[in-house]
Amino acid sequence: MKKTFFIIITMLLSFSCADLDLPSDGRLTFKDIFANYSMTRNFYGTCRAYIPQIGLTYSDNTPLASYSDEAHDAGDNKSGTGVYAWYNNRTSPFSNPLTYNTDWWAHYFQAIRKCNTFLASINDPSLATAIINEEEKNGWIAEIRVARAFYYLQLIKRYGGVPLIETPYEVTHDFSGDKRASFEECADFIIAECDAALATPQAASPTIGFRWSISDNERGVLTRGFAWAVKSQTALYAASPLWYQAGGKYTWEYAATITKEALDQCLANGYELYNVPVAEDVAQNPYAYYFIQRSDPSRSVDKETIFETTSSRTNVWRYAGTPITEGMSKAGAGPSQELVDSYEMEATGEMPILGYSDPDHLQPIINSLSGYNSANPYEGRDPRFYASIYYNGAPRSLAGSGTVPKDIFPLTFNFTTQPYHDNMNMMNVTQEYDYVKIVTTGGDPYIYTNNLGTILTNGSTRLLVFEYISNRNVTDCLIYWCNPGPMESRTTRDVRIPQAADWTRFELDISEVYNTYGFGKSTGDHFRFDMTSGAAGYELSIRNIQVEVFTPPPAPTPVETFVGGNCGISDRVTDTRYTRTGYYLRKFNNYRSNVNVDGDGLMKIFRLGELYMNFAEASYQAYGPDVPAASTVTGGRSMTAREAVNAIRARAAMPPLPQGLSKSDFEKRYRNERRVEFAFEEHRFFDVRRWKILNETDNFVTGMRITQSNDDYTYTRFKLAERHTNTDKYLLFPLDQDEAAKMREVTGTEWQNPGW
Repeated sequence: MKKTFFIIITMLLSFSCADLDLPSDGRLTFKDIFANYSMTRNFYGTCRAYIPQIGLTYSDNTPLASYSDEAHDAGDNKSGTGVYAWYNNRTSPFSNPLTYNTDWWAHYFQAIRKCNTFLASINDPSLATAIINEEEKNGWIAEIRVARAFYYLQLIKRYGGVPLIETPYEVTHDFSGDKRASFEECADFIIAECDAALATPQAASPTIGFRWSISDNERGVLTRGFAWAVKSQTALYAASPLWYQAGGKYTWEYAATITKEALDQCLANGYELYNVPVAEDVAQNPYAYYFIQRSDPSRSVDKETIFETTSSRTNVWRYAGTPITEGMSKAGAGPSQELVDSYEMEATGEMPILGYSDPDHLQPIINSLSGYNSANPYEGRDPRFYASIYYNGAPRSLAGSGTVPKDIFPLTFNFTTQPYHDNMNMMNVTQEYDYVKIVTTGGDPYIYTNNLGTILTNGSTRLLVFEYISNRNVTDCLIYWCNPGPMESRTTRDVRIPQAADWTRFELDISEVYNTYGFGKSTGDHFRFDMTSGAAGYELSIRNIQVEVFTPPPAPTPVETFVGGNCGISDRVTDTRYTRTGYYLRKFNNYRSNVNVDGDGLMKIFRLGELYMNFAEASYQAYGPDVPAASTVTGGRSMTAREAVNAIRARAAMPPLPQGLSKSDFEKRYRNERRVEFAFEEHRFFDVRRWKILNETDNFVTGMRITQSNDDYTYTRFKLAERHTNTDKYLLFPLDQDEAAKMREVTGTEWQNPGW
């Protein structure tokens, strides 16, 4: 584990200005790097490489949720893991389970050092001699300032105020004068950096500079939306009870101004909550689909994501899977009963559980107005519940075992001529490594497949399927069903192929064509694709095109979490394949994912939904739930805190919160809404700390033990072991003790966080 003291020494030895003029010994110098366009660009790219790949990335592949009241990991008795140490209160300045995989202090200060070096070098005319378009260079500078601001935000969320280092240290630097800045001072710096970046004029070219919009092949580039998201979260945290000091700058009013402007700016520049309809056999609702889809940075379809983890899929199927998922290795983070209790009733919009009448959370206070039935507790809940949690009776698959075809009939595209027609028209078609790339050039673009070659077998359903990547939405594709002989007008019109930046499965049911026209009953049958009605510039890559024949699927296998069920709760602490709480994680999990196909989603680091909720919190705290805040952009609309929350609820198809709630009542509903909307997205861990309610939430969690007798179930709540991780010292991470001692020796002041 690298220490800050050694990071400082490394700065002196490797990154001081004095080193820049040393003669080369075969290694690249900064003069070499910043005299070359490509090397400069690569260095700029490395400054962004420290943005974390969040997900199930903590010790033993568990999410941060397992260290909060959202979940309890099934590996709680697995010695040597982070959750084992955390649940047994073995956190100390010498060993912090939350840094087992990544030493966040060292990680982010290394990132800041890299940013400082880039900014100092590219602004030094004696070093930066490469010929670079000025607007492009200014865009890089803006991005790296925002990246540095983001890294500081991550540090202060975990450790509180930290040293503000803006330049590479000189060899003569006097470390005795270094100090930890206050949280407010750090927040000032973060917001000022974002403001400086946002003040950078946008380039004349849409492909360079610090922009609102980027292309899909620029994944990982930071945008203006990213800068506004950093500002929004920083202001919210600075105004929160953990950090606000009486008389300080970050009042709720000031935070409301910043968070409203961030929201307004993003709305004015094309961001929207994701609400794209989805087929029932793909995902339960748009909210569920949003978290299994990879974002498209161009925002042609996903207009909500501001920044997503760039490469690491969550792998819920493997590390938080159900035992009936092929290839799963552990049950992992089991959602807590407290989280389950927080999902409201869909019909009434009421919270089913108002609290607990006992300290162990075994006696819930049931809201009689909600419609909740304790004998059928999972019926009629918020749609986000079904998108996020596997519960007893939940369908493991949305399409049953019929997703596995009985027979497969592979096809290819025919580049030669068919007996009766030219094979293709008004398109460029190339065979790449394992796919065909089609680019339309106008007119009437079409292409044929080869013949089936064999007669389709019997079955209940026949699908034409392929995997594809598309640069645009294709909304008017025609697919002709062709028999040997002259083509007949047997078509499916206006077939929609949504834009996709990553390989996506396309399915078209051709059962009716088979039954009506006999298509597929001749070996010479084939398809013709008319890609669009005549537009040029559509790029469609297709692979694995085939016809799949299905037999009638049996009823989907449900998840059985009752004792003895196929996913039943286990008291055997060494058996990590089974839930410890009675629930399994579903959010981010594509039910088709298994050892052969990883279709799980990626984590969103920033999304528009957070900006709505950040504003709602600052606004109700400053003005109350129903007092509107004016728009900060031309043409924008005023908004109340309640309206902001209701925008989030509307996307989830939940009833709006009513007018007239008191501030305290609205706070309960808001905090519950935030808990549900952002479940497992690394918000809850920090929220309960900045609200200073950790002592109320995080000592233990409960689960649900279900027993079956005939067709009846008995539901019994139970308490898991106390963690003792809810005291005030747990509000912040401890600094590594060796590190804190060295800095105390150098500066003469105490650097360790309170209680550690």
